[in-house]
Amino acid sequence: MTGGLDARDRRRTIDRLGEQTFDVLVVGGGVTGAGAALDAASRGLRVALVESRDLASGTSSRSSKLIHGGLRYLEQFDFKLVREALKERDLLVSRLAPHLVRPVTFLYPLRRKVVEQPYVAAGLTLYDALKGMRRPMPRHRNLSVKEAHRVAPGLRADVLTGAMIYYDAQVDDARFTLTLARTAAAHGAVIATRARAVAMSRDERGERVVGARVRDEESGREVDVAADAVVVCAGVWTGPVSALPGAAEPGFRVRMSKGVHVIVPGEAIDSRTGMIIRTEKSVLFIIPWTRRRWIVGTTDTDWDGDRAEPTATGEDVDYLLEHANSVLARPLTRDDVVGLYVGLRPLVAADEGSATTKLSREHVVDVPVPGLAMIAGGKFTTYRIMAKDVVDAALEGYDVPESVTDRLPLVGADGLPALERSVRRIAEDHDLDDDTVAYLVRRYGNLALEVLELVRRDPSLGEPLLAPGPWLRAEVCYAVTHEGALHAEDVIARRTRLLIESNELAHRAVPLVARLMADVLGWDEARVEGEISRCRGLVEAERAALARARTSGHDLAAT
Repeated sequence: MTGGLDARDRRRTIDRLGEQTFDVLVVGGGVTGAGAALDAASRGLRVALVESRDLASGTSSRSSKLIHGGLRYLEQFDFKLVREALKERDLLVSRLAPHLVRPVTFLYPLRRKVVEQPYVAAGLTLYDALKGMRRPMPRHRNLSVKEAHRVAPGLRADVLTGAMIYYDAQVDDARFTLTLARTAAAHGAVIATRARAVAMSRDERGERVVGARVRDEESGREVDVAADAVVVCAGVWTGPVSALPGAAEPGFRVRMSKGVHVIVPGEAIDSRTGMIIRTEKSVLFIIPWTRRRWIVGTTDTDWDGDRAEPTATGEDVDYLLEHANSVLARPLTRDDVVGLYVGLRPLVAADEGSATTKLSREHVVDVPVPGLAMIAGGKFTTYRIMAKDVVDAALEGYDVPESVTDRLPLVGADGLPALERSVRRIAEDHDLDDDTVAYLVRRYGNLALEVLELVRRDPSLGEPLLAPGPWLRAEVCYAVTHEGALHAEDVIARRTRLLIESNELAHRAVPLVARLMADVLGWDEARVEGEISRCRGLVEAERAALARARTSGHDLAAT
């Protein structure tokens, strides 16, 4: 049971949407939607999920890549939220997704030891205590100035009075969301991307939502999907979805908050640990992404522009760099910024007088009419709780089993310790180097063996997509046959993350990605050229956005 999403079966997938009657139809393919599809499918229900673009194409591929308890929420005395998030983090690290969610250390630099040390120590002690007795990660510890410099030589000596180090976890958010959807598919869910809900269907009396009309964005074909309940997990798109014919306004409003992250080269920051810096507004993270890149983020400002493509300003970049530079010996400049991405948080506020609205910490669930449940807000870390809550609300009054997702590992998790110890043997069996196989295991868990099966059948697929790697050509084919990639953009932006790793590498990879996909999907030359043009247009748009953010407003590099 590996939960493949085969793009070659797309027509049959759309047929199934129109032929079956589902218990639950999920609208939205972000982390909450994919989690809701898994929650419902693993209860033994018939489930379909439709996403108007690609899986994780919005907020769920543009997060800080962290699975964390939310240390800053302790300042707000939101102990219940922190405890819940820490429990979910520990579940993911130890049981549900150890192949995708891994511990990462964060150093908290102390600049005013007498004032900060007791305050931060108390917070981290409470953070550790809220985890409970069973801890998959060590407790925090104090570091002297000398110890802090040993771990992070790039820290400013003139401001450092000590440090603390603690553990949280990180994740490739897009790959995690994809793996949730694949796990749902393994339990019978029908997953359709580039399939947009264009209207909600009502029963004869018009009192209950009983499905949705869905348009295949690839062909223009429309099908009526019948379902006992529709679950909307649309994030910042909640407003447009609730305005569809047959839908209803929920008892909450979604406010969009813009989070900007910048990418800098690995050599720009001399540290063996991530860092967390307190700001006047919140906290700033410096996060190790790969050996070649750091992520610095994030901002938190209102946004009322384009939901699909939010943009960053020079002021956003300056804010991030200025706070990072408050502790870094070698200051970052705009010239160090090799990439950026912008996500939108769907923050929620309940409307007064809505008796059906159920508030749960940061997320809100509402059933505005029978058969239609809607959710917004929340944290990536607590997606599983959110998914459970919205499915429970949608099926209230039905005799359905309880959620089991707290005991259900995602596909790829089984046998991970043994697989990690077998890297050398597997590399020898496939005539690959150890580093390449270790990379595949880190990205796919035991599903790496499926990728390697493609290499066994066609050794040319074991060659790097771009020398010297780490991406393999086999990963492009696998993205089509097992991960539902329909366009070159899906591979460049979300399956490989090349687009945030390097615009230049993404630009170089596009032609080969398109031709590898063509071999699997049977594209003709015109389609190949169209995919190349479309994907390079995306890369150029990203480059232009980066250039604007690096040159607009105050020039930090000149100060």
